[in-house]
Amino acid sequence: MATCQLSTGSDPSVFFLTGIPGLEALRLWISIPFCSVFSVSLLGNSTLLYVIKTEPSLHKPMFYFLAMLAVIDLVLSTTTLPKTLSIFWFNSREISFNTCLVQMFFIHSFCTLESTMLLAMAFDRYVAICNPLRYATILTDSVIAKIRLAALARAVLLTVPLPFLVRRLPYYRSHVIPHFYCEHMALVKLACSDTRFNNLYGIIVTVLIAGLDLMFIVLSYVKILRAVLSLASEEEQLRAFGTCGSHLCAILIFYIPVVFSSTIHRFEHHVTPHVHILLANFYLLFPPMMNPIVYGVKTKQIHDRVVRLLFRGKSI
Repeated sequence: MATCQLSTGSDPSVFFLTGIPGLEALRLWISIPFCSVFSVSLLGNSTLLYVIKTEPSLHKPMFYFLAMLAVIDLVLSTTTLPKTLSIFWFNSREISFNTCLVQMFFIHSFCTLESTMLLAMAFDRYVAICNPLRYATILTDSVIAKIRLAALARAVLLTVPLPFLVRRLPYYRSHVIPHFYCEHMALVKLACSDTRFNNLYGIIVTVLIAGLDLMFIVLSYVKILRAVLSLASEEEQLRAFGTCGSHLCAILIFYIPVVFSSTIHRFEHHVTPHVHILLANFYLLFPPMMNPIVYGVKTKQIHDRVVRLLFRGKSI
């Protein structure tokens, strides 16, 4: 373990984001896919919000949750990508400690919020398929508003201790963060003190968020599967499964990169740093880009509305 020494001549309130160590010469080329992902995320999620707002037929619980998901994806993209691109284009690596803590809070809280929204959308599909006659009476506007508030409160309450836990740690050894953005464990690794409580809290929060949400999502789909298989005709079964297709894709898009990145994180000593950093960025950048594409392609109401929007005034 490295010896902690007070670093002289450096401002302890300033940290430095390295980007991708070892690939500095290729940073302009690497910035192209990052910029493309950012553009697609902004355009796709903004279009999704506009379509849901302006199309009365989409004013339903399923699309209200989808709108919330689009807002979350927009926040995650704008929290991480502008600083990432400034590192690529202008070598702007400095970030103040307070800004770093704010970025960390937004990243972790909105990832928590996205997981909760996917759980809420699973509940929506469960009610729609397993209890369709009571769908409108169960998922009222009041209930949807309460779910949104509960999701927001959960994300804030679980995440707000992180900046305070990180702030109390001394950072004598290094102020260089080997990443594109500030995240909890990256900062904890720079600390020169006992970080067991931070590690324990991080594990507890991960279990409470990803573990519980994924468990309830799986439980919902087990019940949905039973209900669908009990339908008489194959056509009814396919139609019922079709209503869940977009949501299932969104779940896979969110959870597979998270699990994969967490696994790589545990074995990072056997993985080159630039691969580890790129994978860590992947789970933050991929869902915001893919969610509007998946819902735009697989949800007929959204697809038709987008086509009408694009070809307004033209013969198609």
